[in-house]
Amino acid sequence: MTSRALAAAAVLALSLAGAATAFSGDTTRPAEAPIVVAAVQGTAPEFVGLGNWFNSAPLKLADLRGKVVLVDFWTYGCVNCVNTLPHVTALHEKYRDRGLVIVGIHTPEFPFERSATNVQTALKRHGITYPVAQDNDSKTWNAWRNRYWPAQYIVDQNGKIVFQHDGEGQYEEIDRTVGRLLNAAS
Repeated sequence: MTSRALAAAAVLALSLAGAATAFSGDTTRPAEAPIVVAAVQGTAPEFVGLGNWFNSAPLKLADLRGKVVLVDFWTYGCVNCVNTLPHVTALHEKYRDRGLVIVGIHTPEFPFERSATNVQTALKRHGITYPVAQDNDSKTWNAWRNRYWPAQYIVDQNGKIVFQHDGEGQYEEIDRTVGRLLNAAS
């Protein structure tokens, strides 16, 4: 094979590999330059660039020090996200009076998910009463270096990320981690 033929074959192979990834169901968001590098060090980054807030006035993570915070990245059009919502809302019901604050970060994957009306309808449909913010420009998503829907982060009373999980599952471990952190504060 000539070097020109080898180069053409390599380009074709890379193109096909990219197409396979694009159609594999990989729901990663393209990475942009991170806004905050603190997540690498274990400190939870601040919420940035958020639009509408539902069920709450705008929140700052710094103002939530002393509380256990579960940050849930989701979007209402994602079936995996929807499957996690009953577990997240159950945690809210179980622990909200003991100091757990859940903050939903609604980061759209598709243009129709940017609508505040659609987000509000989804909140009602799923019985979500905890604070949810729209992250239509993916600013908080990028600050946290998040890559998947859904993703849950547990932040301890000192502002450190102590647990992170992508996707569905690990509900019992999330519950135990929250419970352990809240008991340590008692």
